[in-house]
Amino acid sequence: MLPTNVTQLIGRTPVMSIEIPSLNSKLVLKIEKNNPGGSMKDRMARSMVVAALQDGRLAPGGTIVESSSGNTGIGLALAAVEFGLNFIAVVDHHAAPDKIRMMRAIGAEIRYVEGDFKEDEVAVVARQRLAAQLGAQLPGALFMNQSDNPANPEGYAGYVDELMEQLPDGIDAFVGCVGTGGSMTGISRRLKQLLPAIRTIAVEPAGSIVFGQPGRPYYQSGTGTPAGDEVGKVLDYSCIDEGVQVTDQQAFETARYIARRKALLVGGSTGGAIYKALEFIASGKLQGTVVTTVADGGEKYLGSVFDDDWMAKRGLFDPSVASQLDAWLFGQARAA
Repeated sequence: MLPTNVTQLIGRTPVMSIEIPSLNSKLVLKIEKNNPGGSMKDRMARSMVVAALQDGRLAPGGTIVESSSGNTGIGLALAAVEFGLNFIAVVDHHAAPDKIRMMRAIGAEIRYVEGDFKEDEVAVVARQRLAAQLGAQLPGALFMNQSDNPANPEGYAGYVDELMEQLPDGIDAFVGCVGTGGSMTGISRRLKQLLPAIRTIAVEPAGSIVFGQPGRPYYQSGTGTPAGDEVGKVLDYSCIDEGVQVTDQQAFETARYIARRKALLVGGSTGGAIYKALEFIASGKLQGTVVTTVADGGEKYLGSVFDDDWMAKRGLFDPSVASQLDAWLFGQARAA
């Protein structure tokens, strides 16, 4: 039977392997940007809406309110159309403009937080505050609060089930980005239930406070927890073997490298996860089949990560990253 709603296209995303013969390993990318909203967040967004409708926190015709840097908002906009709901996305200047345009195109109402924020400062606290106020004040509205919503990690069960079918020879490690903690918790917890020996590595931006490091501004969007915010209650540290940080330069240069070498456009946070996964493989800390997620596509960052002027003005170029990636993948540096 053919799908009759775009949300029925969520999931069943493909995988792609980056072979590393010299290390007897491979990095498998699960291409979540192939979801209809362009990111893995489509899964959890629909999960949260379905749970809220089932337990009565949302009624038909009601209003979803959520703080989002874009991808969760797009997923919620899709679900709002499916279930006949309204959606208000609370965003800040850090959200990629094309994500804002996508939400508007699907019918979302956009509310910007007010305040004097630096360009590399993520205004999560102000966004959360405004979203909570709107959820409490507007009739029939519900603040989804993805950071503390248990339906967030539950939305990734299908992701793991797909992986198990796609990689029947086994999975040795998973490396993923951590922001609210929903995807990292949902995927890692289920993987460890099925594969107790699997290693799970969580990657946050340098400047994020998820693993207790000092907070400072960063440009990576939709990942990490900035200083002044609280780590999401959905994050389960017990299912994560190690937490590591990646710099903006490492993340963005890796995304650009994957575009040039593999013709695959990935977002900046995905670039960071790929960089750390390859670093762990090259160091011998991880071996065999290592999985990471293409959380969203680089198409949403053509005006930032993939724009030379934008990168140069912010001092984000670092040619040594490409040389390092060449050394890890090919054993020697290659010409650019």
